[in-house]
Parts: sequence; C-alpha cells; structure tokens
Amino acid sequence: MDSFTQTAWLIPLFPFAAFLLLTALGRGYRRAGVMIGSIGSLLALIMSLLVLFERLDPNAVDYSNSYKWIDLGDYTLKVGFEVTNLNALMLVIVTAVSFLVNVYSAGYMKKDERITVFYGYVALFTFAMLGLVLSDNMLVFYIFWELVGVCSFLLVGFWYARPAARAAAKKAFIVTRIGDAGLLLGIIVLFWYMPGHALDFSSIHNVFNEGQSGAITMTITTSIALLLFMGVIGKSGQFPLHVWLPDAMEGPTPISALIHAATMVAAGVFLLARTFDIFEASAAAMHTVAYFGGFTAIFAATVALAQNDIKRILAYSTISQLGYMVMAMGLGSMTGGMFHLFTHAFFKALLFLAAGSVIHAVHTQNIHEMGGLGSKMRITAWTFGIGALSLSGIPPFSGFWSKDAILGTALDEDPFLFAIGLAAAFCTVLYMSRLFFIVFTGKSRVRQPNEVRESGLAMAIPMVVLAVLSVVAGFVETPWNGWLGNWLTGGGEEVHANGFAIVASIAVGVLGIYVGWLMYGRAYREQSPAAARMPWLVQLLERQYYVNEFYNVVIVGTVRWIGKLLHAFDEHVIGGAVRLVGFTAVAGGRVMTRLNNGQTQTYGLTAVIGLVVIIAAIVGRRFW
Repeated sequence: MDSFTQTAWLIPLFPFAAFLLLTALGRGYRRAGVMIGSIGSLLALIMSLLVLFERLDPNAVDYSNSYKWIDLGDYTLKVGFEVTNLNALMLVIVTAVSFLVNVYSAGYMKKDERITVFYGYVALFTFAMLGLVLSDNMLVFYIFWELVGVCSFLLVGFWYARPAARAAAKKAFIVTRIGDAGLLLGIIVLFWYMPGHALDFSSIHNVFNEGQSGAITMTITTSIALLLFMGVIGKSGQFPLHVWLPDAMEGPTPISALIHAATMVAAGVFLLARTFDIFEASAAAMHTVAYFGGFTAIFAATVALAQNDIKRILAYSTISQLGYMVMAMGLGSMTGGMFHLFTHAFFKALLFLAAGSVIHAVHTQNIHEMGGLGSKMRITAWTFGIGALSLSGIPPFSGFWSKDAILGTALDEDPFLFAIGLAAAFCTVLYMSRLFFIVFTGKSRVRQPNEVRESGLAMAIPMVVLAVLSVVAGFVETPWNGWLGNWLTGGGEEVHANGFAIVASIAVGVLGIYVGWLMYGRAYREQSPAAARMPWLVQLLERQYYVNEFYNVVIVGTVRWIGKLLHAFDEHVIGGAVRLVGFTAVAGGRVMTRLNNGQTQTYGLTAVIGLVVIIAAIVGRRFW
C-alpha cells in the first residue's frame, strides 16, 4: 500500500496543530495567527491531494487501520481511520475550500481584534470535519460529528456582542441537537443488532449489501435508516429542521462559505453516502429520503425568491441544493448526490466569498441598497456571475452537469420528483437572476458610492480560483463520460443520461434568465408587477411560510408554558411543603420555649391540659 494512504491520519492533525498553537499564542499574534492557520490548511490540502492521486490508480484498494481503545468484557472498542475513493474526494473538497477561506479571511477579517481566535476556530472546525471524513466506524464518526456542531456554535456566534449572533448560535446548536438525538439512537440500534456489535463501515457494507443481516429484519433496517436520516435532516438543513441555517448567516461571511460549501451541511450528505447500504436495503427509507429532499428543494427555492438579504438568499439556495443531493441519494444515485456535493462546494463557496466582497465594499446586506456594482467591482461581478450560472445549471458550468445527473435519475425513477426538481431549477435561475441584476446592474443605490472599491488580492485570488473550479469541475462526470461514478462505486451504478432531461434543464435555465431580466434587468424594481398584485404571496415567502412563527407558537410556546407550570409546581407545591415543614418546626420550638419558662403555674396548667386531653381520648373511644 502506498505511503500517503497509510499516513492519511496526519491530514486532520495539521489544522489541529494550528488550533493548539493559535490557542497557546493568544490574540496578540495577529499576522502569525493568519500564517499559522493558512499553513495548517495548506499542508492538509497538499496531503489530501497526494492521497487522491494514489486513489486514482485503478489498482488502489481501500485501506483501514484501527487501534484498540477500550475493552468491555468480550467486546473491544476500536478507533481508526479508513481511506476509500469516497472519503479521498471529500478530503480534497474540505481542505481546498478551507484553505481558500483561510486566505480570503486574511483580507476580510483584517481589522477584527479577534482574528487569531477566528483562525483558531476555523482550524478546529477543519480538524473536526476531516476527522469525520476519515472515521472508520460510526462511533468515531459521531464524536467528530458532534465536534463539528460545537465548532459551528463558536463560529456562528463569533461576534457574540450582537444579540442576533448569540441567538443564531444557540438556535443552530439546539436545532441540530434534535437531529443528532435521532442519529445517536440509530447508532445504538445498529450496535445492538449488528453481528458482533460491529460499527465499522466495512462490516456495515458486508451485512447490508451482501445479505448477511441475519436477525436484522426489514422493520429494524428501516428504523435504523430513518433514525440516521434524522441526523441528516438536522445537519444538512432539510425540512423541517432547516430553520437554523438561514440564521447562521449572522456569522462572518467566510464562515458562511465554509459551513455552506464543504463542512457542516455536507456532513449529512456524506453520512448518507457512508451508510448508503443501509438505506438501499429499505425501499421505504429510500422513498422517504427522496421525497424529503424533493420537498426541501422546491420549498427553499421558492422562499429564496422573496428574500432581500444577499446572504439569506444564498442560505436558502444552499438548503435547496442540499435537497437535490438528498433526493438523488433517495433515488438510488449516490454518484449524483456526491457529484452535486462536489460541484456545489466550489460554486457556493465562490458565491458566498463574492457576496462577502460586496458586503465588505458597501457595508450592507440588503440587495436594494446596492446596484450598479458591476462597473466598480469587476472581479467580484464576473466571479459572482460564474458562480450564479453554475448554480443555475447553465452549460458548460459545473452545476449543469451535476444537476443534470440528478434530473436524469429522477426522470427514470420518479417522474413526479423530476417535475419537482425542474420547478426548483426554474426558481433557482429566477432568484439568482434577480440577485445578480439588482446588485450588479442598473443605477447605484449605494449610500456612499465613491467609497466602493474592488477587494484586495487576498480576497480576489480565492474567488478567481473558485471561479475556475466552478467551470471545469463538472467535466469529471458527463453524459458521455461516467468516470466519477465508476471511480466512486467501482462501476456499480449506471450513468443516467437522458436527452429530454438535458433539453428541459437548459430550457428552464434560459427561460429563468429571460424572465429575471424582464422583471429586474431592464429597470430596477424593488417588487415585480406580479408580486405587487399578490402581496400576500410575497409576505408568505418573505416570512418563510411562517415556519419560525409556527415553531415559536406551537413548540417554543408550549415548552415555555410547561416550564412555567413546572416552575409554579416547584415553587408553590414542593417549595410550599418544604416551607411548611420549616414553619412547623419553628412554631413548635417557639411554643415549647414559652411552655418551658421556669414558672410553676405554667407547668401545672400544662399538666392539667395534658390530663384533660388523655381523659378525652380514653372516654371518647367508646363513641368512635
């Protein structure tokens, strides 16, 4: 086995070492902090590329190595790492985007007093995601999965002085915990029913793919799959646990790019790919996954049409694209889901970094306070345009090839989901056209237009690199070349090439751009004429179908009411009983103090009263 594959466990250690060093240095080493964080991610990227090049060898075999951790009677708990084609691809995605975000942040976060802390958090975040990718069993996977959640809490709430950032960090942490509880239960059930209680991915593949499940019935298999899918719903922002992801925009824009492109939200789709054999063993689970993904794709795409915050539009776009990936997995196309994850990582990171460049220049996130930026920020405008075209699925950009792979699969497997995917694709092109035309064309509506400048090289270079990747990345899997699918699955999945799907996808893309130009490109409109005639629809979309309001009233309100009820019970019933005991003891003590005052007549009176009570008790018994 080649040496780089055997030493792949070093990849997460580079950013982890950077985190430890940055934590030890403290806030004072601003320039050193930038260098240490960037070098850590660069070394991880180089090592990941070397591992990937080895995996490109047709004779490469999967490699795993584990070490004994804990002995529990006859059971030995092991930890280790595994290198396959799937996680080799993920390693490159995570480290490439992480490195570019580190470089970009040197310009974006330059004036922030806590930039060293920021780079430390990013390094820890990268370490957690890389550890998750390399994990060889579900338990180690879950440990890093939770560490990713902790890091997201730290980064979303990085500007903790802002109440909105604190609230968004808590919301992200709590909402994803709901999904993680389901994931943990799924791992427990899987551990209970797996032969030998094995949790490593190789054993899971052998049991569920090769029919060695034995006592694992279809009902149990479906239950395990759906519990694992709860984790996917939480981490990858699927309906109804998507509500944390738009609010996570309160974090710094480089973090938005990292979370939405290659780390946290990608973890859920990667979990589906790693446990794909379990889902494939249950038709009910596959249908559930596919329809959750399809609904999320169209749901989020329609919401994005009415948002006015540039980062929030991109956030709902991420939710929609994740829906595409999940739908592809549910339709049985692991290649389609991973291919779209691969291309999405580049063009979505590009869009967020370009949006950050715009925000850095105009100091607002409201698209209606921008306009005409294309003439003053040419690099940002061109790179954002490339990212928008790729996201919109316009050929030959990478998003076209990955989205076409999903739509082709949907047309073959479930025409209804194909229609849903096509409708979501139209909405995607329309809201990206709206965003581009309002921000970069027309007259300037910036408050201080003379101060608008193109971003510096530290921010521009990562955008250019990502723009190039957004153009060329899609050619690894085309209708006439199924290289990626063959490489990921060993030739176990058919290439879905459908001429009608290709033509329909292109037609929808062109139509969406044309409609967007008619509504927002010819002349600036804060609201389209169609929207002006249906203000109720605009409000419904602006408020995200009132999902947050529903949660606040039904769930948060109910929990608070129960909490107040329990508080009142504790205060008045439990606390009242405790206070009654104390009061009785104090009152009894005071009475006894008065009786034992040293006066003979008091003692005599007490004796008489006691005698009367005893006589009354004895005499009264005949009447009881």
